[in-house]
Amino acid sequence: MKSRILSVMVLLFASAFHAYSQEKVTLSGTVINKFNTETLIGVSIYIPEAKVGLTTNSYGFYSTTLPKGNYTVIVSYVGYDRLEERVTLTENTKRNFGMTESSKTLDEVLIKTNTPQANIRKPEMSTNKLSIATIKKMPAVLGEVDVLKSILQLPGVANAQEGATGFNVRGGSVDGNLVLLDEAVVYNTSHLFGFFSVFNADVIKDLKLYKGGIPANFGGRISSVLDIYQKEGNNQEFHVNGGIGLVSSRLLVEGPIVKDKSSFVLAGRGSYAHLFLKIANDPNSAYFYDLNTKFNYKFNDKNNVYVSGYFGNDNLNFNNSFINTYGNKLFNLRWNHIFSDKIFSNASAIYSDYDYRIKVKSAGLDWKAEVKNYNFKYDFKHYVSNDLTLNYGVNTIYYNFNPGTIRPFGTISTVNPDQLAKKYAYENSAYISAEQNLSEKLSLNYGLRYSNFQRVGAQEVYTYANDQPVVYNKELQIYEEATPTGTINYAKNKKIASFGNLEPRLAIAYSLNNNQSIKASYNRMSQYVHLISNTASASPLDIWAPTDKYLKPEILDQVALGYFHNFKDGKYSLETETFYKKIKNKADYIDGADLLGIDAVESVLLNGEGRAYGLEMMLKKNTGRLTGWVSYTLSKAQQRTPGRNADEPGINNGEWYRANYDKLHNLSVTGAYSVSPKWSFGAILNFQSGKAATFPNGKYLYQGVTVASYGARNENSLSAYHRLDVSATYTPKPDKKKGWQGEWNFSIYNLYNRNNAASYSFRQNEETGRNETKRISIFGIVPSVTYNVKF
Repeated sequence: MKSRILSVMVLLFASAFHAYSQEKVTLSGTVINKFNTETLIGVSIYIPEAKVGLTTNSYGFYSTTLPKGNYTVIVSYVGYDRLEERVTLTENTKRNFGMTESSKTLDEVLIKTNTPQANIRKPEMSTNKLSIATIKKMPAVLGEVDVLKSILQLPGVANAQEGATGFNVRGGSVDGNLVLLDEAVVYNTSHLFGFFSVFNADVIKDLKLYKGGIPANFGGRISSVLDIYQKEGNNQEFHVNGGIGLVSSRLLVEGPIVKDKSSFVLAGRGSYAHLFLKIANDPNSAYFYDLNTKFNYKFNDKNNVYVSGYFGNDNLNFNNSFINTYGNKLFNLRWNHIFSDKIFSNASAIYSDYDYRIKVKSAGLDWKAEVKNYNFKYDFKHYVSNDLTLNYGVNTIYYNFNPGTIRPFGTISTVNPDQLAKKYAYENSAYISAEQNLSEKLSLNYGLRYSNFQRVGAQEVYTYANDQPVVYNKELQIYEEATPTGTINYAKNKKIASFGNLEPRLAIAYSLNNNQSIKASYNRMSQYVHLISNTASASPLDIWAPTDKYLKPEILDQVALGYFHNFKDGKYSLETETFYKKIKNKADYIDGADLLGIDAVESVLLNGEGRAYGLEMMLKKNTGRLTGWVSYTLSKAQQRTPGRNADEPGINNGEWYRANYDKLHNLSVTGAYSVSPKWSFGAILNFQSGKAATFPNGKYLYQGVTVASYGARNENSLSAYHRLDVSATYTPKPDKKKGWQGEWNFSIYNLYNRNNAASYSFRQNEETGRNETKRISIFGIVPSVTYNVKF
C-alpha cells in the first residue's frame, strides 16, 4: 500500500511541471490591515474572470499567474470590509491590498468563513481556522477570550477533565499535539490548572488547528498541529490596550520604531488572586504571569526580519508543603525573503525551553526537570502556476532533556542529591508538497516528508538481560522493573540509536458544485518525543523523554472522509467528517508504575498499539445578529498491549481497552448575539461523556491491612461533564474610534454551579466503617467583571 502511494506521488510531481503555451504574467503582493499595516493570514482572493481562488500565506503574501488582460480582484477576510479592485496585467505586477476592519455590528457578517470557492474547493480537511475577530465574538470568561477554550468548542477536540492542562484531539494524548507560537514549540499550554491558556488573545493574530490531512511541512507529533501567530505591531502610531479584572489584568503596547519600516508589540498578563489570600491569612497561593514580545524590520520590499519571544511562569503553593512551578521560554529570529514574484522563503532560528519543578515537604523532595530544543528551519513556497503551488524545506532540531535534578527540601529530609541522566537527540527532516488543481472540480494536496531521529551521547545507558527493561513475574503475575545487567558509556554526540521514517501525505477535494464538495485525506506521522505521565494533568508530573532503543517512535496512519456544504448564500455551513487512525508503538505503563525520580523510564513502559475512529459534525450560522455553531463528535479511542510471548498476559490481558482520553459523546453549542452596538451577549454549553477511569471492585485483607482490588483497566467512567458559561459586554461609546475607548465585560463560568468530577477518592468512613466514594471537583461557579480599554 505504501509503495503504491509513493508511486502515485512521484507521477503527480512529474506531471506537475508541464508548460503552458499562452503567454502569462504574475500578480503578487501582500495583504495588510490598512490601519496598522499588520499582514493578514489566510485572506481569500478571488478573480472571477479566471475562476481563480487563492489565499495569503502565513506572512500575508500571495501570488497568481494569469494571461495578460483586465481582471477584477475580490479580497475578503473575517471581520474586514470586502475589497474589490480592477487591475490591468500587461507584465509582472506587484499589488498590495490594504483592508479596513468592519465597523458594522448589526445585520452584517460577524463570523464568516472565507469565500465558498476557497472553502469548498481547497483540498484541505480536518482543519479549523479561527481569526482573532472570530474568537473575540465568543463569550469572554473572566474578562478575556481564550484561545484554547475556543478550539475546545470545535468537533474532535476535548479537554481531559476539569483542572487538566492541554487538550486532546480525536482521542489522542496531550503530547501528541504540536503547538507552535510563531513557529516555536510550546510544551505546556495552560495556566492555573487549565483555567487560563498561555496565549494572550490581545497579541494573537491568527490560529489554525490541523486534526488530520496535515501538510508535509509539519511533523514530530501524531495527533494535531496548532499553529499560532502573534501580531507584528502597528508601524504607524502608538496604541495601548488592556483590561483590569478581579483575577488577572493585562496590558499591550504597540507602535512604530521607524515609521513604515519597523514596529514592536509588547504584551503582559498577570494574576493576583493570591494577594487576597495573603490578606486573609490563607497559606495557599496560585498565580501566573506571561510576557509576549515581537519586533520587526522591513529592509525593503523583498526582505523582512522578525524577532519574537514569550516568557511565562506558574507558581502553585499549598501551605509551603507542596510547591509546583513551571513555565515556557520561547525565542524566534525569522527572515522572510522574496526571491521572485513566484518564490517566497522563510528562515527561522528558534529556541524553546520548558522547565517544571516540584517541592514536597513531607517527602523532603525538591525535583526539577527541563527540556530544551534548538531549531533551525528553512521553508520555500513556490507559486509555479495557478494550478500548482509547491512547498519544500528542511528542518533540524537539537534536544536537551534533563529528566530530573533532585535535592533535599525542608529542614528534615532523607533525600540524597542526585542528577538523573541527561539525554540528547537530533531530529532532522526534509519535505516537499504540492497543491494542484487537476480540473475545475478536482484538486489535490500531496507531499512526502522524511524524518530522521538520532539519540546521541554523552550518556551512560543501562543494559538488560534479553534487552528487556521490563520483566514478567510469573509467581506474582505482575510486570516489574528489570535489574540492569550493566551500562554502556556513550561519548558526546556518539550515536545511541537511530530511526528514519517516510511520511506520505495526500488530500483530495472534489466539488459537486459551487456549494458542495467531498474530501478525503491520508497522512502518516512520526513522533519521537514523549510526555511520560500517568496522571491526567500534564503538571505536576512532566517527564519528557526521547525515543531510544527501548522507547520506540509512535507511528500514526490516519484516513478521513468528509462532506462540506455552504447553503443560503453562505449564511449557513455544514461540515461532516469521519476518521480512522491507527498508532504503532503506543507506550503503556505497567501497573503501579512510579515515575517520579526514575532514572530508567523504559523500566515501567511497554510498547503497544492504539486506534481511534469517529464521526464529527459542525453546523455554523455565519451572518446576522445571532452567530455561532453547534459541534458534535461521536468517537472511540482504544489501546492494546499484548504480551511479548505466550507466557505473558500483557496489559489488561492483551485486550483492547479505553484510552485515557476516550469520550463517546462531545457536544458544544457556541453562540454570540448582538442586541445593539452597545450590548452583546455570548454563551457556551459543553457536554462530554465521562473520562475513562479504573475503580476498585473489591477489597481483601493482607497482613491485617485492607487492600483495594481493581478490575480491568479503564473499564469505568467519571460522571458526565457539562457546563454553561455566559458573558455580556457593554460598550458605552461604540462609535468612538480614537482616544480612550472602554468596555465592561461581565461573565459567569459554570453558571449553574455543576460540580464536575476531576477524580474520585475511595475510602472507609471512620465512624461507620462503611466504604464510601467522594467526588473531587475543582471549579464551581466563578463570576467575574473586567474593564477593558484601548487608546
